[in-house]
Amino acid sequence: MKHLLTIADLTKDSATELLDEAERFEQALLGREVRKLPTLRGRTVMTVFYENSTRTRVSFEVAGKWMSADVINVSASSSSVKKGESLRDTALTLHAAGADALVVRHSASGAAHRIAQWTNESGSGPSVVNAGDGTHEHPTQALLDALTLRQRLGAIEGRRIGIVGDVLHSRVARSNALLLSMLGAEVVLIAPRTLLPVGVETWPVTVADSLDAELPSLDAVMMLRVQAERMNGGFFPSSREYSIRYGLNAKRAALLPEHAVILHPGPMLRGMEIGFPVADAPQSAVLQQVSNGVHVRMAVLFRLLVGTEGALS
Repeated sequence: MKHLLTIADLTKDSATELLDEAERFEQALLGREVRKLPTLRGRTVMTVFYENSTRTRVSFEVAGKWMSADVINVSASSSSVKKGESLRDTALTLHAAGADALVVRHSASGAAHRIAQWTNESGSGPSVVNAGDGTHEHPTQALLDALTLRQRLGAIEGRRIGIVGDVLHSRVARSNALLLSMLGAEVVLIAPRTLLPVGVETWPVTVADSLDAELPSLDAVMMLRVQAERMNGGFFPSSREYSIRYGLNAKRAALLPEHAVILHPGPMLRGMEIGFPVADAPQSAVLQQVSNGVHVRMAVLFRLLVGTEGALS
C-alpha cells in the first residue's frame, strides 16, 4: 500500500486491519507519561493544505509527532503558491526536500492523485494521503467515522446509517458511503434533491428526502456541514427552511433509538444542521471522532511508511 487516495484503495480486509491498528495505537499510548512511539523515527511527513482545516491538519500533525516523525506543515497562504507556483512544482519541491509522506488537502477534485503521479514518476517518490480533494473523497475521515461507529455500536455490519444534508458538496459523504457499505452497513442518504449529486443512483446506498421518517430506524446519523463556500445558486430557500426540514434538533433526536449514535465531521453549524443540546448530548460522538482521528491517521501513516512489519512499542 503506497498511497491512500480513495476508499477504492482499500478492501474490506485492509480497512478492518487499519481500524484494528488504530485501536492498537490507542492502547499502546495508554498510561504513557510521554506519548511517544519510535515507529516513524527518521521519517519526514509534510502536510500541504490549500484549504482551511483544524481537525484534519492537527490530527495528522499529532499522529506524526506521537510516532516520532519529523512533521512539517506547509500552508498555501504562506508558501510560494502565493507567488504563483504551480501545484506540480510545489509537490516536486517537497519531494526533493525529502518528504517521505505528503498529506494533501486541495479544493480541486483529483489533486492528490495528480501529486502521487508527479512525485512517483521515477517509482521512488513519497507516499501521498488524500486529506480531502474538492467534492471527491476524504478517506481518513471515513475510517475514523467507521472506528467510532464500531466502538459505539459494537459492529458495523447490519447497521443502518443515515447521512444527512449537503451530500452534493461533501467528500465525507462519498467516502463514508463507500466504506460503510463495504463494511456491511446499509447507508441511506437523506437530503433535498437539490443537494444530491448526479449519478447517486450508482452509489451503494438508498436515498430518502424525509428525515423524520428515517430517524426511528437508524442506528447512527451523520449530519453534514452545509458547504456554503462551494455553492453557486439557490440549493434551498433559506437557512431557516433547511434547519426546519433537515436540522437535527432535540425533538428530532428523540425519534432515534436509544442506542443510536450522532456523528458530525465538523465544523458544526450549531442551530442550523444540529441543535445546541444535541451536539453535546450523550449520544453525540463528535469529540470521540476527533480522538479517533489521531489514532486512525497514525495507523495510515504507519501502514504507508512501514508496512505490515514492525512493532508499536
